[in-house]
Amino acid sequence: MPLTLPCGAVLENRLAKGAMTEGLADVNDNATGRHETLYGRWSDGGAGMLLTGNVMVDRRYLERPGNVVIDANGGHDSLRRWAAAGTRAGNHLWMQISHPGRQCTRMSSSHPVSPSSEKLEGMMGLMAPPRALEVWEIEDVIRRFAHVARTAKETGFTGVQIHSAHGYLASQFLSPRANRRTDEWGGSLRNRARFVLEVYKAVREAVGSDFPVAAKLNSADFQKGGFSKEESVQVARWLAELGLDLIEISGGTYEQLASFGDKGDALEKKAESTRRREAYFLEYARDMRAAIDGMPLMITGGFRTPDLMREVVDSGEVDVIGIARPFCVETDLAKGILGGSSEVLPTPEKSLRLGPGLLGRASSVRTIRTLNGQAEVAWFYRQIIELSEGREPVLSLGAWSAMVGHFAREAGIVRRRRFKAQKPLALASGTESQG
Repeated sequence: MPLTLPCGAVLENRLAKGAMTEGLADVNDNATGRHETLYGRWSDGGAGMLLTGNVMVDRRYLERPGNVVIDANGGHDSLRRWAAAGTRAGNHLWMQISHPGRQCTRMSSSHPVSPSSEKLEGMMGLMAPPRALEVWEIEDVIRRFAHVARTAKETGFTGVQIHSAHGYLASQFLSPRANRRTDEWGGSLRNRARFVLEVYKAVREAVGSDFPVAAKLNSADFQKGGFSKEESVQVARWLAELGLDLIEISGGTYEQLASFGDKGDALEKKAESTRRREAYFLEYARDMRAAIDGMPLMITGGFRTPDLMREVVDSGEVDVIGIARPFCVETDLAKGILGGSSEVLPTPEKSLRLGPGLLGRASSVRTIRTLNGQAEVAWFYRQIIELSEGREPVLSLGAWSAMVGHFAREAGIVRRRRFKAQKPLALASGTESQG
């Protein structure tokens, strides 16, 4: 069943491949042939729309090593090849545009920025304390989002998504826990939402009225004193009034990984039905739908049974179903769902757990939860690498092996990136020959 967006663009079906960070960029932070292979396979898989992982607006601040960055001219040929491969089956390919703010690992940046200098809690010291952005820097980041969106359109991507969820910079502005500013960029919800709204307006001006612009928004942060459900509904309403084409609902931050099904104490309060337990954020759909009447709604997180997907789309609760991790195991699962399959989607992550016995009895619940989350993520990162190199997923990979291999690979990317940054100095001093 096709979906016509407010801008006039048409999605041929209601299934979308949700955004997953890839970590496949070269030493210059450009897209590579692995992006082409990966997204070509996903394009052939049958989803009406594919979302890329984080494409960063500033190479000083990365969500992880291996992010694609667009912050100057150059690298457009590789983007064009990525876009061509990712749309070869006639589907949409939207670029997710992001800035991590304080959610930079120390490997990526030891001097992150954020609306305020509030330190990220937990994460075992992997994140350095941030400094507060100056007003001129906020305005510069907004211009960078617009530049990336313009570049995406010029190189063949068919839409963009502004990442305003999961605790990244735009989400940090929205959260009263992370945003303690007292100027026009903090305080009231209208002020905390100013960054997201200004980014949207700048992006829309850059790409025009007939190009899809979406946003990913937390339904809530699932933290005491954080961005609330009621605030999320209001921000969505403001975005709808400005002409946003689609809003994707997710939730949580690195401190509270609701996007992976971990909502802490909030889990105890969710509805008892299997239907509600399966799709993490479906419980928010009704209120959000009422607030954004006329603007399409996408929900990503936890959908595993095709029957439920069809039910919520047919009922009008949701317009687009986002699926992410299962595409790392079965690239063509969308064809099966659209063909009427009722087969439950794969959930290999259920077996990926590091128990207290392996970590030591003194390990805290928070430490175990953090490491389990890291192991799950690392396992799927490995599958993305396998797919991007033309191979099949390695389903036998263990949690520890995935996590150790992941951190070793990330460290290697950082070393190569730093070496590349130093090379011009060596050439200038005459200590390295050309050729």
